[in-house]
Amino acid sequence: MDNSIIFAVGGAVLGLIIGFIVAKMFEKNNASKLVKEAKKNADLIFKEAKSEGERLKKDKILQAKEKFIELKSEHEKVILSRDKKMAEAEKRTRDKESQISNELSKGKKLNESLESKIKDYNHRLDVIEKKQEAIDKLHKNQVQQLEVISSLSAEEAKEQLIESLKGEAKNDAMAFIQSSLEEAKLTVEQESKKIIINTIQRIGTEEAVDNCVSVFNIESDDVKGRIIGREGRNIRAIEAATGVEIIVDDTPEAIILSCFDSVRREIARLSLHKLVTDGRIHPARVEEIVKKTKKQIEQEIIEVGKRTVIDLGIHNLHPELIKMVGRMKYRSSYGQNLLQHSREVAKLCGVMAAELGLNPKLAKRAGLLHDIGKVPDAETDIETPHAILGMQWAEKHGEKKDVCNAIGAHHDEIEMKSLLAPIVQVCDAISGARPGARRQVLDSYIQRLKDMEDIAFGFTGVKKAYAIQAGRELRVIVESEKVDDQKAADLSFSISQKIQTDMTYPGQVKVTVIRETRAVNIAK
Repeated sequence: MDNSIIFAVGGAVLGLIIGFIVAKMFEKNNASKLVKEAKKNADLIFKEAKSEGERLKKDKILQAKEKFIELKSEHEKVILSRDKKMAEAEKRTRDKESQISNELSKGKKLNESLESKIKDYNHRLDVIEKKQEAIDKLHKNQVQQLEVISSLSAEEAKEQLIESLKGEAKNDAMAFIQSSLEEAKLTVEQESKKIIINTIQRIGTEEAVDNCVSVFNIESDDVKGRIIGREGRNIRAIEAATGVEIIVDDTPEAIILSCFDSVRREIARLSLHKLVTDGRIHPARVEEIVKKTKKQIEQEIIEVGKRTVIDLGIHNLHPELIKMVGRMKYRSSYGQNLLQHSREVAKLCGVMAAELGLNPKLAKRAGLLHDIGKVPDAETDIETPHAILGMQWAEKHGEKKDVCNAIGAHHDEIEMKSLLAPIVQVCDAISGARPGARRQVLDSYIQRLKDMEDIAFGFTGVKKAYAIQAGRELRVIVESEKVDDQKAADLSFSISQKIQTDMTYPGQVKVTVIRETRAVNIAK
């Protein structure tokens, strides 16, 4: 039993040993196979890598050759381009050298020609000087002979000749000027009258003189005492706040406001109206009301200016100029309201410019602004004419040169440089010369007529002179023995030119020279 177990165990161990040996042998065979296969695979991979490397090497070599060929061709192109430029530069250099050599040769020839001409000129100049000396001697001899023959010196003969030529030239010039003026009148008088009449008729309005007298009406004379106040403190406060003199006299139900500035008078009038309506009149209340009224008037001035420019179709006007236009409402010129006058001149200018084929909007602008120099300002120079002052303000606020020139030249203070200037001047005269448009002081009117007659008496041969038709015509009677028909025509022209240059007047003045000869006999 024990032996069988031992044999069994030994057999099992022997079997295990044999199995292990057999397994090792199989494993060794498998390992050798794997090693062979690995070597085989490695050889294949190496061969493939070697072939791939050869292929890549060939490709890189081909790419390098292509790149080399490309760079070589580009380099050759650059070299060719440089060679071409160098060849062109060399050609240009050769051309310039040949041109310079040609110019030098031409310059040399010109210098030689100039030198020969200078020699010829000097020779001719010497000949001319010798001839001039001979001519001077001959002229001197002839003058001496003429002095002996005429018994006159050269200076006396020259003076007589100059005087005769001067008189003849003056007569010819007068005749030419007169004929030119007559011809111009025939061609333009009818057309100009047509344009002016059409313009006046289209803008025709009734004129009313604005006296610019501020009178404050009250319900009863009891209000006067309240306005004066205790010991006059209320009226003194009003005068101090407004700058207006208040005159309280025996005039029933009225108080007079006196001040050169119409804006101040209007502020005072409105302030009094508010104070009387409110009933509370004392110095503190006066200052408060006057301050509020000033702001109200300033706003109203701006609104009036805006409405005016809108009504006239004027755009892009500077705010300061709009304010000046509004202030015209409270100004007057010879009794004519300045704003109404400026609006009328603007409309007249627009119509006349349209008739003449000019810009009507620009003409309206110049017509509206032509009298802004009459609007007072804190910095106003009273010695500067209002036309020049208005032109300076217009230039300051960016107006165009034609508009500024028309403003400054409408009273001939400066030279007219555009057609707008005479249009504004004519329209200003039309607006101011209408019957009832303006008041004119009698003394200045009489003085103007007297000055006109004195101008006529300043010419020789004038016997009598009469200014008629309100200064629109000057009748001059001359002495027939001293003035002939030709001199009468010259005298009419000379007097008209003297009046035009020395006097200022509205419209035009007609100068009529009368020359008559009377033969009187008595039959018995």
